[in-house]
Amino acid sequence: MTTDQLTFDLAELVEPTYSPDLSLAERFAIFHEANPHVADALESLAAQWLAAGNRKVGAKALVERLRWESGLRTEGQAYRINNSHVSFYSRLLIERHPEWADCIDLRHAPAVEAA
Repeated sequence: MTTDQLTFDLAELVEPTYSPDLSLAERFAIFHEANPHVADALESLAAQWLAAGNRKVGAKALVERLRWESGLRTEGQAYRINNSHVSFYSRLLIERHPEWADCIDLRHAPAVEAA
C-alpha cells in the first residue's frame, strides 16, 4: 500500500462542546463518540506501518500523520486532535488489536489510568 492508497475516511471533525468540569477521559469519550472515524484512521495507519515490517509504532506519530494527511486532503483543514487524547487512542488501538500490545508503547498516564 502506498501513501496514495490510504484507506480511511477523512470526514470533517465534529468539535464537541465540553463542560469545564469533565475529566480528560470524559472529554476523550465525547470526542471519540462524535468522531469515530479518527480511531479508524489511526488503526489503518498503524496497520499500514506494521504491515511494512516495522515492529513499533507510536500513537503520537500516527496522530501527527493523520493531521498531515487531513491538512493535505481537506484543503488545509488539518485535524485538530487534542494531544491529551493520544494516550487514550494508544489504549483503544490495543483494545481493538491485542496482538499490537508489544508494538505500541504505553506510558504512565494518570488521567487514563484513573478512567
